[in-house]
Amino acid sequence: MRFSDRIRALLGMSVMRDDDWDNLVDLLVEGDLGPAFADAAVTELQKLCAQEGVRDGAGARSLLARVLAPHARSVRVEPIPGGLNVVLMLGVNGVGKTTTAAKLARLWTANGLASKAVLAAGDTFRAAAIDQLKLHGQRLGMRVVAQTQGSDAGAVLYDAVEAAAAEGADLVVADTAGRMHTKQNLIRELEKLDKIVAARTDRERYRKLLVVDATTGQNALRQAEVFSAAVKIDGLVLTKYDSSARGGLALAIARDLGIPTAFICDGEAYGDIKPFEPERYLSEFLGL
Repeated sequence: MRFSDRIRALLGMSVMRDDDWDNLVDLLVEGDLGPAFADAAVTELQKLCAQEGVRDGAGARSLLARVLAPHARSVRVEPIPGGLNVVLMLGVNGVGKTTTAAKLARLWTANGLASKAVLAAGDTFRAAAIDQLKLHGQRLGMRVVAQTQGSDAGAVLYDAVEAAAAEGADLVVADTAGRMHTKQNLIRELEKLDKIVAARTDRERYRKLLVVDATTGQNALRQAEVFSAAVKIDGLVLTKYDSSARGGLALAIARDLGIPTAFICDGEAYGDIKPFEPERYLSEFLGL
């Protein structure tokens, strides 16, 4: 049963009973809000229901959308005309960074927001990641700048930016390594990449997107904590957002870390990516 169906079933009664509130807290924890967030949300919901005289489950579900709405934060991320745009894809191994990089490059070139894109194979620790990005480049007709496994990621990014400038491309989308190493090493690595980009494009055309797997729950929140401690994240990309994803992860990350969501991916095809729409997200999450 989908999470939204479970919410609808729990809040389907004509009168809310005392134990229904506790059950709702438990269900929201399962929905990836986390214990503290779930408890605070239900406490606020109870107060709101009392203030507005709402006793039925359907009414409580509608008010719950109002309680959660401030945490459904979106951000618009897209290339800015008139210069070179660089997007770094961050995240741990297995979340879909490489495919998401290709999806974004295709999305922005297809809708005319970028005239020409270059893909940078910055995950030099995995030969499979380099090969995968090259395959995406072949399929999409985009240049892929890559070196051998174990090469310096900064050198790959430098070459990609230089190649884009030489060829008149206005977009570089760079894959990066997904190792959950120490915060200090992560900071040093990202600072190096940051300097390379900052010296060659305007700040407003430089974005860092954190890719997280929507099915991994609170573990994704821990990943977001590590990366956001190392560098300012401009937006979140939720991958594998389908019927198996419980849904509350974007809310929890926005609440705890202030990171808004930019895109949602709900399939493997290049077209299976769309901008994050808060109202639609909450409606799907709560089964409205």
